[in-house]
Formats: sequence, C-alpha cells, structure tokens
Amino acid sequence: MLVHICCSVDSHFFLQKLQAEYPNEKLVGFFYDPNIHPYSEYYLRLLDVKRSCSMLGVELIEGPYDTENWLKAVRGLENEPEKGARCSVCFDRRFDIAAQKAKELGEKTFTSTLLTSPKKSLMQLKQAGDALAQREGIVFVAPDYRKASGTQEQNTMAKQDALYRQDYCGCLYGLTMQREQQNKLSDELFSPISNQIQPESINERIALYEKRRELEEKKIPYRIIKERFFNWRLLSGLLRVRKEVVAVHFLPYSTLKNKFTRGKIEYAINDVHHLSRDEVRFITLETYNALGGTNYTDIKKLVYSPPPFETEVRVRSLIAHTPYDLGAILVVDKIPDAKIEILCESKTYSDVKENLITL
Repeated sequence: MLVHICCSVDSHFFLQKLQAEYPNEKLVGFFYDPNIHPYSEYYLRLLDVKRSCSMLGVELIEGPYDTENWLKAVRGLENEPEKGARCSVCFDRRFDIAAQKAKELGEKTFTSTLLTSPKKSLMQLKQAGDALAQREGIVFVAPDYRKASGTQEQNTMAKQDALYRQDYCGCLYGLTMQREQQNKLSDELFSPISNQIQPESINERIALYEKRRELEEKKIPYRIIKERFFNWRLLSGLLRVRKEVVAVHFLPYSTLKNKFTRGKIEYAINDVHHLSRDEVRFITLETYNALGGTNYTDIKKLVYSPPPFETEVRVRSLIAHTPYDLGAILVVDKIPDAKIEILCESKTYSDVKENLITL
C-alpha cells in the first residue's frame, strides 16, 4: 500500500494504525508536498518524517518539490479559506501524483495521512481519493482514525516521540492568512540579509532537529523543552548624518517609539554615546569588538556577517543597565558629531521556542 505522507505528526499515528489493521501489507511512504512553503519548512518536515519512518520500519520515497506547478494549479484561489476550494485543488494534485506513483510501483491501494488531520475534511479527502483511484484502476483506502479519541491518541503519541509540530498547514496562503489573524509575523517567509540564525526562526528549528538526529545516532539522551520568551525582529533600519546615509548596525532588541527620530549626541559615559532624545545610544565598532570579543574591521562586514545572536545579546547586556532595555543601540565606525536621523522599524512580541537539552 502506498501511503501519501504530509507530516510526521499525522503519519506517525496513521502508519501505526495501518500496521495494526493491515499486518500483512507492506507500507511504502510517499512524501509529496509541494504546497509546503518555504523550502526550509519543507525540509524540516521531511527530516522528521524520515525519522518517524525509520522508527516504524517503513520505506520512504520523496516526491518532487514542484512548487511552481502547485502555484499554477491554485492560481486565483489565493484568498480561499481553510477547507475551501484551494484546499480541494491541493488535495487533488497531491492525490493525483500519489495515485500515479502507486500505479507505477504496482501497488493496488493507496491512502494518505491527511485523513487523520483534524484540520481537513474527511469527506473532501475521500471524494478526491476515490475519483483518482478509479481513474488509475486502483483502490483508495480511507479509514477514519480520528474517531474514538483517535486525535487525542495521535497528540499523545506525537508528544511521547518528540515529533516536530508545525503550526500551519503548509501553504503560503494559509500561512499569511493565519498570521494576519494572529497579528504575528510570517517569520517563516523571510530571513535577515545577514543570514544570522535568530530566535525561533525556521533556521534555528532546523539546527535543533538536525542536532537531535545526531544525538539519537550517538544514543545520547536528550529532552526538547518549550520556553516562552520575548522575541524581536528588525524589519528595516537607516542612519543619516548631515542627510547622508551612514553604515550602521543595530543591536538586537533595538526599538524606537515612533520608528523615526532625530537629534544630536548629547553626552557619553564609558564609551557609550547618548542621543538627545528617544533613549538612543551609539558605540563605535572598536567598542563593539572589545565587548563581544570580535575583530571586525568595518561596519559592512558586521552587518552582512554578524556573530551569533546570543553574542550580540551579551554585548547589549554590557551596555544596558536593565535586562528589559529596548532602546536602540547603534554601532558605527565613528560617532557622529552633526545632526542625526534614524529609522528603526522593528517588532517585539511574546513567543515560544524549543530548546534541546542533553541529559
């Protein structure tokens, strides 16, 4: 039986149910999900599906990541709600390719782990699967493993085996609509020009789950724990001195009350120079290197290749007098001695991240 797989949380439970119900059937997993955006999220889900299939002894095949064709298929349906027409097209396309793969492999039946997702319509999925199975001359198996507390059992299993739990269906349009409703950034869709790995970014999650794989291969015990924390993203920043743009680096957790301010340096204390308004401070690159143990030779190198985020937070802690400080701290080659204009558009928000703890 070919089993189309969407994610590990659904597949881990679904595959075990199939193994129990069809003990004489060889299950072949098929990860085909070009709807998942961005690719980093796709890679992260695939990474966890590989782990799950390995734990269950299920062969896994990865389908093509043909995102361009998926986008063409759902064109015009970008604003459809969850379980709407866009989802129908998305199911049809993935089931279409899965049915073709099943026929190619000589399988007589196929199914999908989407059937166990509480966010999907079982009837909608069954209709799509049956139609494509009939076309290929095979059978679509559609068990309802959600009933009889199945969803609760699925969640318990996912927690016990420390599976990666994504918090959106996968597609670009579902993500942006969900984040707008939550008043949150669609953080999965962008990364800083520096490529710095930032807290609770998708790149940080990939690093965590790759590290988890290494620990499991070495049989080193670990625990993944969730922690609530205060997160920050810099959306844009600009410094002008005498109306000329000057190279500048904003330290993490820099904010302005109104995104824009102007003034002049008023005084300095221990190499920290204070603007005349809005709690803005300046330090030179030389001071930054001394505090951070770095050796940058110019600001542009710092902007495009900064040290780890945690290093910059430590630099900030040596400048600020409280751990709750959110004033803008700017790093420059030379402290300005003329009129200064600053644009700092940033976002701070409560967030939750996972941490990997070795035992």
